[in-house]
Amino acid sequence: MDKDGIFQNIRVYWLAFIVYWGIVLFGYDTGIGGGVVSQDYFKTHFGLVNADGSPNTKKANDVSSNVVSVLQAGAFFGALGSAPISAALGRKWSLFSFTVIFAVGAVLQTVAGGSRGLGYIYAGRVIAGIGIGAISAVAPAYVSECSPKEVRGRITGLFQIMVAVGVMISYFINLGISLHMPTGFGVWRIPFGFQLVPAGIMAFGLLTVKESPRWLASKGRIDTAITNLAYMRKLSPDDERIRSEMAEIEAAIEEEREARKGLGLREAFLGKGNFIRFVIAVMIFLLQQWGGQNSVNYYAPQIFQSIGYSGTSNSLLASGIYGIVKVVATALFVFFLVDSLGRKLSLFISSVGMGVLFFIIGALLKTHPPPAHPADGATPPPASKAMAAMLYLYVCFYSMGWGPLPWVYVSDIFPTRTRHYGLATASAAQWLFNFVLSKVTPTLVSDLGYKIFLMFATINIGGMATFALLIPETKGRSLEEMDVIFGTVTADKRQADIAKQERAYDHAANETRSEQSIENKV
Repeated sequence: MDKDGIFQNIRVYWLAFIVYWGIVLFGYDTGIGGGVVSQDYFKTHFGLVNADGSPNTKKANDVSSNVVSVLQAGAFFGALGSAPISAALGRKWSLFSFTVIFAVGAVLQTVAGGSRGLGYIYAGRVIAGIGIGAISAVAPAYVSECSPKEVRGRITGLFQIMVAVGVMISYFINLGISLHMPTGFGVWRIPFGFQLVPAGIMAFGLLTVKESPRWLASKGRIDTAITNLAYMRKLSPDDERIRSEMAEIEAAIEEEREARKGLGLREAFLGKGNFIRFVIAVMIFLLQQWGGQNSVNYYAPQIFQSIGYSGTSNSLLASGIYGIVKVVATALFVFFLVDSLGRKLSLFISSVGMGVLFFIIGALLKTHPPPAHPADGATPPPASKAMAAMLYLYVCFYSMGWGPLPWVYVSDIFPTRTRHYGLATASAAQWLFNFVLSKVTPTLVSDLGYKIFLMFATINIGGMATFALLIPETKGRSLEEMDVIFGTVTADKRQADIAKQERAYDHAANETRSEQSIENKV
């Protein structure tokens, strides 16, 4: 089997599959909140309607934004705290610990109701958020460190597929509840309780995978690192390809140790070639969050209502279809295009496509607004169907660039020594901007109307497309080559270090063969 074949790397795919159940939780948790709060029984039970039974839009918006955004607040701190824990415990056991923390939060959300009010949901969302934030920081680093460079983009891109799968599941669970169980505590207990399923799969699955060879090497546990790397590549520890890859890893780690010996956080963030990587990591997620996609993700039912899909079931069904389109489009891109188009071109095409479609939606909403008081469940007017179609096309463009690639790109650019800081900073930035966006979106949808789509369109084309043209291409480059791209080390110095390490391995191998030859003669 060819080295790049799926069967050669099947153990890496299995590791990604297990680790990314945490990312299903990421998507599920971001999609579930808005749908639960939009259910009529939830609003009535938790007092989000006026005394006469009419909707209290402001109160519903406030609770909706709180239920969604407190998760992001917890996730922000979880992502930041993950760096020292991941560095100390390793990728595998830190992920296991944070999965358990998440499960505690999920239980608190599930038991809310009756005498246990919204406080239980808020507390559970914060605790679950701490787990989710940490998982979102550690999981991409773990998968990236274990993946061969030829398929790293595809494997780390599974992150966004799993996010999309999680969001889609959340939409359809909310739709099922709306159609078949519109009253009773199950309206929120089933959606919140379901979180324990992916969490359980991930916790038990983590017991079947190996620790990151790069993390082990950074701790000086070279023999275990070689053993784990050989296991993941399905090769012998003595195979030349294993020796070559370990030589590259060790050369990079040794350079980092020498260059940053005795230096701490200041060097990690401000060392030669590092600061620009952190700037890129923060900016890429600032733009991703303010590009509009997560506003649609979190509040899809409300947004589909705003363009004319009246009634809870209508808007949830439209949201569910949106979720399916997103999963299919993301999967097609990750498996067939991510390693051929390159990072820059994909991000550029994605942002321009999204911006154009948002401009069209904004224009349609301005010129063909939906009826102010439609009958509940009425067939949406043609203009609303056209806007929904534009949203479905929009998510296709999102899925070919700005959905999967920020995580892939950020996983690409950091060296082993600072990767956990880089991923933690990127993830914390993502959650911080996420928190702000999820807090203000319900109000923006109510107050801005069609202008919210024009705002997002401007950010897509003016900010995101420009940014895509400025960053360096990383497709097909090994993690160790990033130091050369960002100026931490010269290409000549890196090549000399790799050659030196390979000579050391060859010398050790020759000595072993000589000893075996002498023993055989004796």
